[in-house]
Amino acid sequence: MEEKELKSLIENIVQEMVGNGTTTEQNNETVKSQSESITNGLSEGMIPDISKVQIRKNLLVPNPRDEEGYFDMKDNTPARIGVWHSGSRYMSSTALRFKADHAAAQDAVFSYVDEDFIKKNNLFPTGTIVKDKDEYVTRPDHGRQFSEEEKKKIKEHCGHPTVQIMVGDGLSSAAIEANLEDTLPAIKQGLKMYDIEAENDIFVKHCRVPAMGVVGEVTGADVVCLLIGERPGLVTAESMSAYVAYKPTVGMPEARRTVISNIHQGGTPPAEAGAHIAELIKRMLDHKASGLDLNKVKV
Repeated sequence: MEEKELKSLIENIVQEMVGNGTTTEQNNETVKSQSESITNGLSEGMIPDISKVQIRKNLLVPNPRDEEGYFDMKDNTPARIGVWHSGSRYMSSTALRFKADHAAAQDAVFSYVDEDFIKKNNLFPTGTIVKDKDEYVTRPDHGRQFSEEEKKKIKEHCGHPTVQIMVGDGLSSAAIEANLEDTLPAIKQGLKMYDIEAENDIFVKHCRVPAMGVVGEVTGADVVCLLIGERPGLVTAESMSAYVAYKPTVGMPEARRTVISNIHQGGTPPAEAGAHIAELIKRMLDHKASGLDLNKVKV
C-alpha cells in the first residue's frame, strides 16, 4: 500500500472515532481540535495516537433516537458502549482502540519509572530481590522480599519515623508517573496540618504490596503508607492505590490494611486522595489501628 493511501486510511479511521458528521454542537470544538491534531500529525509523516481520542465525548451512533440520553449514558460509565458497528462486526475504530488500550496496559506493566522522576520527587531508591520484570510477574513472592543489604540501606535512610511513606512501581509504572506529583504533596500538606512529620520517602523497584511489612519492621514506623501502581485494565493504565497500615509486619493479614483505590484523573482525583490519606493516617495514629480494626472505631 502506498504511503498516501495508508495515511488516508488512518485518517478516515480516526475521523470515524472523533465524529461521523452528526455530532452535537457541544462536541464540535472537540472534533475540530482532534481533527486538526490528526491532520497536523499526518502532514508531518506521523501516525496519530488513537488512544488519545476522547471517544466518550463523541457521537458514534448515526441518528440516535435520544442524543442527550446517549451522552448521559456514556458520561456515567467507562464501559465501551455506543460504539456502533459495521454489519455484524465492530467498526475498525473500535477494534483498533481496544488493541491500543491493551497495548498501553502491557506497556504499563513492563516499563519502569524513570530514574529522573524518582530523583525529582526526592525518593530514596531501593528494590526487592527481583532481578527483572519477567521474574516480577512470575514470582510475586520475590516482590515482597529485600536483601539484607537493602534492609540496612532503608534503616539508615529512614531512621525510626512516625509515618513512613513508600512508593512502589507495582504493576503500573504509568500510574506512579501520572499521579504521584499531585498525591504526595497533598499527603505531606495534610500531615503538616496535623503536626505529623513524614520525611525520607523511599521508592521500591519491583514492589508488591506485602513489601510494606518488611519496611514496617525495619523502620519501626507507627504507620506505613504505600503508594503503588495497580494492575492496568482497558479503561485506564494509570490507576494507583494507597495501602496504609498501623505497625505493619511481615505476613500480616490483608484485613489489617486500609486501601484507597482508583486514584487517577478518571477516578478519585490524586490531590483529593492525598488529603483523604493524610486524614486516614491521623485516625490510625489516634486509635492505634488500621483496616477492619479501624472500621470498628466509632467516629
